[in-house]
Amino acid sequence: MIKIKTFTSALRMFHVHNELTALDAEVNDFLQKNKIQKIVSVNDCTTSNNGDTMGIIRVVAYEE
Repeated sequence: MIKIKTFTSALRMFHVHNELTALDAEVNDFLQKNKIQKIVSVNDCTTSNNGDTMGIIRVVAYEE
């Protein structure tokens, strides 16, 4: 069965690298804790306000 999990993070100017690293760690922790063996898809999408990027949404599709 394919399942979907979303992760979000705010992006602040001059802190983006650290926030993306933390998002990667959060996703990896989820995959390890739940012993996910097969990833179907990973997609990132940014959120914006008046053209300024404010956040990121990462969607992970996986099989259990």
